[in-house]
Amino acid sequence: MRRLIATTLMLLGLAPVAPTQAQDTFRFTAIPDEDQTRLVERFQKVADYLADTLDVDVEYVPVKSYSAAVSAFRNDQVQLAWFGGLSGVQARRLVPGSKALAQGVEDAAFHSYFIANADTGIAADQDQLPESFEGHSFTFGAKTSTSGRLMPEYYLRERFGEAPEALFSRVGFSGDHTRTIALVESGTYDVGAVNYSVWDAAVEAGRVDTDKVHVVWETPAYPDYQWTIRGDVDARFGDGFTDRVRQALLGMTDPDLLESFPRQGFIPVSNDAYAPIETVGEDLGLLR
Repeated sequence: MRRLIATTLMLLGLAPVAPTQAQDTFRFTAIPDEDQTRLVERFQKVADYLADTLDVDVEYVPVKSYSAAVSAFRNDQVQLAWFGGLSGVQARRLVPGSKALAQGVEDAAFHSYFIANADTGIAADQDQLPESFEGHSFTFGAKTSTSGRLMPEYYLRERFGEAPEALFSRVGFSGDHTRTIALVESGTYDVGAVNYSVWDAAVEAGRVDTDKVHVVWETPAYPDYQWTIRGDVDARFGDGFTDRVRQALLGMTDPDLLESFPRQGFIPVSNDAYAPIETVGEDLGLLR
């Protein structure tokens, strides 16, 4: 049939029309910062919302790690991503022209929690990182997580003047915030660092035994998660597509969608807002 159509068009002196390409589907991903099942449920709803709002085919592409999210963005396997502060900086460095479009209301002043297993005897709700941390085992989240590694390591070094490996008896990387909570609650690690919003949501949902694990200290505020889009989408999806995506994200007001993040809503943001994250990432050797 394709040969017949092509032959007919040639006889009519017309160029054959290329079949629809995969790039006509607008694809996005998200850093896997918690349980994959909840991520798929959350972002499939986002995909449906974006498809209806933008009037294009939209597909959510799950990934297994933070670095895989950045690679998918770099390789144009996705055109939009829900990144953490550090992974967003990494991605925009790799794809010139990329833009941070929107962040959650809470992301302009985000926080990490340091949590401890109750059996350590480390008291809850302290006004600074306690000296009693020293010698315990400790787990970060993912290696390039802003809230689970970058900023917690920054505050550890600021407080104690040494690397985590020198401070703790053992240092690990759980891979995501949900896993960090589980590892500290079970006593596999004594202490850990976690995204405050994942912790709060898990506690509210009854997924954390707060008799076994508690918050020790909350960091000062820093910028974190954001939606970042590739700089070439207007050329592929039409003039003004970037602005349309931004407006769609800012217009995401469905309480069910927002609760799954969880965020109150989304606000405009620019690349410049993440200069502090870039500085810390360079200082810690996590950006090249």
